[in-house]
Amino acid sequence: MNAGSDAAIVRLEGISKTFGSLVVIDELHVSLAPGEALGIVGPNGAGKTTTFNLVAGDLTPTSGTVWFDGDDVTRVPAHRRCRRGIGRTSQIPRPFDGLTVFENVLVGASSGGQGRARRWGRGVRADSVAASVDALDRAGMLRLANRRAGDLTLLQRKRLELARALATRPRVLLLDEIAGGLTEAEVHELVETIRDIHRGGMSIIWIEHIVHALLSVVDRMLAMDYGRMIVEGDPHEVMASDAVRTIYLGAEA
Repeated sequence: MNAGSDAAIVRLEGISKTFGSLVVIDELHVSLAPGEALGIVGPNGAGKTTTFNLVAGDLTPTSGTVWFDGDDVTRVPAHRRCRRGIGRTSQIPRPFDGLTVFENVLVGASSGGQGRARRWGRGVRADSVAASVDALDRAGMLRLANRRAGDLTLLQRKRLELARALATRPRVLLLDEIAGGLTEAEVHELVETIRDIHRGGMSIIWIEHIVHALLSVVDRMLAMDYGRMIVEGDPHEVMASDAVRTIYLGAEA
């Protein structure tokens, strides 16, 4: 079967993931169109981060198929998916504290690049430097390029995490609770940055507990619980649905 018959750049087809007898993802179907921003919400333990790990290649599904740009990448490891164009951030930024901001981003640029040659030649080095500068600019961190990463504030570390993902030149950007732990003002700043990145044509899948941040950016929302999709559609309609109110409030709405 070829996934190229539909418009999705990412498609999870009947994905399940179990750990022993524990079912974490249960027959999940998810698609992402080119240039779309998809938000994923759900209570803790709903399977959101596991879904991310299945898209990124950090986990292999027990059953089902992961498609990326028309290709079956179910068994393709994470580093190769990164080179094909899937970039991600982590919930907790873990930069190389002893390196500068620019050096941290250069590591990402040198590792990704959608299938470019990995030889550390002059052309690859120049290309990686250019990608790093562009990523820092888009993430709002260019002015801090020479600062030591260990001296950054939390918001700046979040922006650095974003820049490192952008430096891999992704076609799909996975954001894993990137706004977590920030103040309201900081969330607003970061949302503006992500909105600009999306307006530039980036396809995004974003997990977030800060719902108003998602509502400011995403085109479509998917709510999960117990590893299953509960409802998807217009973000505001999803958040107002009885199904979502029930899984968050624990009672019939």
